[in-house]
Amino acid sequence: MQKHLKKINGSAPVRAVLFDLDDTLWPIVPVIRRAEHLLHDWLTEHVPAVASQWSVESLRERRSALMLENPHFQIDLWALRHAGLTEAFIACDADTDMIVHAMAVFSAARNDVTPFDDVVPGLQRLARQVALGSISNGFADLVQIGLAPLFRVSLAAHSFGSAKPDPALFHAACDALAVAPAEAVYVGDDLQLDVAGAQAAGLRAVWMNRFERRLPPEVRPDATCTDLPALEAWLRAQPA
Repeated sequence: MQKHLKKINGSAPVRAVLFDLDDTLWPIVPVIRRAEHLLHDWLTEHVPAVASQWSVESLRERRSALMLENPHFQIDLWALRHAGLTEAFIACDADTDMIVHAMAVFSAARNDVTPFDDVVPGLQRLARQVALGSISNGFADLVQIGLAPLFRVSLAAHSFGSAKPDPALFHAACDALAVAPAEAVYVGDDLQLDVAGAQAAGLRAVWMNRFERRLPPEVRPDATCTDLPALEAWLRAQPA
């Protein structure tokens, strides 16, 4: 579509704000670590043959290898975890019917996130002013987390079929909100996937730097914020 060919236009009004999820709206590393250990505890109780032969670390190492072997797993992290468990179960001659229960245990813990304190009130304020959306390479469930009503569109790589920084993902979100890329801002913590990816797709990009990371000279976000109030202040300074 012609609107996808527009370059970043600093004078265009902001009609939509799109968000990354993990490490932008909540910290993800402690959540994943806790989920992996809860899953292993469950395996110890229900499928001890797997738990005794596969540690949290060895399962993680096998997933890393699988991701290198199959590019699809870089898009579908749920499928990656399922494949890793399937291999482990088969290697231990365990009942593979139990994998669905194991994945449910992990998914519940993975979605047991605690948003940063500024997130819920900030999103509520923003939702009254502009259209909100989310784009994620992970498989967070916004319904389970309780934030789904605040977003008009939520795209995930595993269901879309490609992952950030593919411009198609950003353009699909803009299409769903009926805005041009130049009228949208993407907010995320990853400088390559989120900032450079969004800018290459024609959006403005805000780096959400909650962890005091250093900005390399080769990446130039349109703004850098540490929380949603700072993002709101920057948005107010944009042309109406």
